[in-house]
Amino acid sequence: MKPIDVARTAARTAGDILQDYFQSGVQMRTKSASVDLVSDADVNAERAIASVIQAAFPDHSILGEEENSDSVEATDLWIVDPLDGTTNFAHGVPHFAVSIGYYVNGKAELGVVYNPMTADWYVAQAGQGAWHNERAIHVSDDRDLSTSLLGTGFFYDRGDMMRATLAAIDRLFQQQIHGIRRFGTASLDLAMVASGQLAGFFEYQLCPWDFAAGRLLIEEAGGRVSTCDGRIPPLDKTSFCATNGHIHEQVLQHVRLR
Repeated sequence: MKPIDVARTAARTAGDILQDYFQSGVQMRTKSASVDLVSDADVNAERAIASVIQAAFPDHSILGEEENSDSVEATDLWIVDPLDGTTNFAHGVPHFAVSIGYYVNGKAELGVVYNPMTADWYVAQAGQGAWHNERAIHVSDDRDLSTSLLGTGFFYDRGDMMRATLAAIDRLFQQQIHGIRRFGTASLDLAMVASGQLAGFFEYQLCPWDFAAGRLLIEEAGGRVSTCDGRIPPLDKTSFCATNGHIHEQVLQHVRLR
């Protein structure tokens, strides 16, 4: 099987598991922070993804949010978030996704983001563009913050990072942006940038599985990604800024950490 077929099969298998738990209910647990949630849905979805990948490519490595912790230095690396948007999932909000990225020597080759509740697929392959279901997508043409709708996210930190995010939102509103949206699922937020619904997105702490697929979607759709201080994002926990490219420097002026 080709990597794209494996990624789709893995995402669909995990999505079926998430749908079943979403409809029947599941007991949520907390991780290190009292607002950082996890459940059997996350764990079993990741196990299903790993099983599909390992059956097709037994020598490939997997980095996942829950159980798989292979090195980002691996030659062939799958970076997996089995349930992006766990808090939405826990509260019965049908806005969450399976996110799967495939990297070769640290370079994104494939990204798949799948919302099983709406059957929305976002797929990108290096050099082949980005797609929403069967439609090619492209970033928005907004050239100024005053015509832009932006997205953001809040990490589980309720201290300095939360205050920094709120301060950045205040600065952006002073530029007469059309609005800020916080949907709670970074992979789908990035897909919205890629498809032109949002002109940009920023968050101060994202993990690789949050953006591994979404960054390729944006780049293949004609946009730009960086850290919030303008550097190339590492495959590590990092700040993340994604835009249509036209307004990237404008956004960075207001989201750089003070």
